Amino acid sequence: MNVLFLEIDLERSWSVASIGPACLAAWLRRHGYGAGLLRVGVETQAGDVAAAIRASGAGLVGVSLTTRQWLPARRLLAALRQHVAVPVVAGGLHPTYSPEETLAAPGIDFVCLGEGEAVLLDLVQAIEAGGPIADGSIANLWVKGGTRPPLRPPIEPLDALPPMARDLLDERHGVVHMTTQRGCPFPCTYCAARLYEEMYAGLGRYGRRRSVGSVIGELEAIRAAGPLNYVIFLDDTFTLHRPWVMEFCRIYRERIGVGFSLHARVETMVPAMIEALAAAGCFHITYGVESGSERVRREVMQRPVGNDRLVDVFRATREAGILVTANYMIGVPGETRDDLDATLALHDELRPDDFGYFVFYPYPGTRLFQHCRDRGYLPADYLDRPASHRETILDLPDLSADDIRAAYDRWTQVRTAAMLARLGPDCPEDVRRSSIAAVEASAALG
Repeated sequence: MNVLFLEIDLERSWSVASIGPACLAAWLRRHGYGAGLLRVGVETQAGDVAAAIRASGAGLVGVSLTTRQWLPARRLLAALRQHVAVPVVAGGLHPTYSPEETLAAPGIDFVCLGEGEAVLLDLVQAIEAGGPIADGSIANLWVKGGTRPPLRPPIEPLDALPPMARDLLDERHGVVHMTTQRGCPFPCTYCAARLYEEMYAGLGRYGRRRSVGSVIGELEAIRAAGPLNYVIFLDDTFTLHRPWVMEFCRIYRERIGVGFSLHARVETMVPAMIEALAAAGCFHITYGVESGSERVRREVMQRPVGNDRLVDVFRATREAGILVTANYMIGVPGETRDDLDATLALHDELRPDDFGYFVFYPYPGTRLFQHCRDRGYLPADYLDRPASHRETILDLPDLSADDIRAAYDRWTQVRTAAMLARLGPDCPEDVRRSSIAAVEASAALG
């Protein structure tokens, strides 16, 4: 039996498919089943997707969804049901934290809650055996029309999982994507990662990390099979657990030695770790700053880190020769216009090489989602509206939609100015105009 995963593109094609299908496909293949992936572009018609499903011989269609993918996926899957009767299972963050709404949508038969490898294998085997899937018969699998299922413990250890199916990741030119862990211990109110730990309470720790040997071994296997020129680590916070990171740096430098990038939290960084990462070949680190207001970070986001620490770590990262990117949020509940100004002021102090700026969206499952819903900030039809990082969906007491729109436009102006500064005064006028247009086009997509 084959499973076909659908990767739902948004306003533009993604540079890499979701790692969820790549992990699940590897598990299915280990157990003798086929798995493939179809990228569904923004202009792709349901009839074409249905034809691809039939051509693949798939007995099950899988979709891994974020909230931003929810609307286009809902429309596509409802239309697909008019063409093919292949059952559909939805997993990922959005179905896990909005399971009832997901199952209510036409064209979706099952929702996988949380970790999916063992769940999907059980489902495939049950479909292959014939007959209906009984309510509650597969742990973590919510059947349409049924009740919430029991949960199974997370897979332990992570080293027991096979490497991702890289043919599903659309990797090119020797640039590869890696994960070393699952879960996150931090209680940030805007992120759902921590809530996986709470969902699995009493069943085992969701936060787990592969051994250094497992990670290095996978990279060596990739290099043996083809070019390995750069590694992008996708972990939410690569710099968790300092002894692991220091051991990784030492071995990676000796046995791999190509450049890499990662995401980190300022709170986890110390000078010795920054130096070790640089010596190992770390070329780029992205830090979540979120707000320039210490009050907003501490009271609203549960990120109790001071601005002085942020400035020091950004400086140390740059001085180590590592490019640094900062990410910021706009329009968080509890934020004021003065807080928006404070974020721009902190940006000037941090002096990152690059930065991202995003209008806050309350993702289901997060504490800020519940906060917004409880206080009436969130519209009742939020699931029928696009999850955009360009415009706010909230009705906030301290910031209007116009305030947030103006702040977003100010950040776009800052990005344009930074782009022109990099180009220099001697840059041809046509290049300058095209660069400005590219920045504005990216900002318009959110």
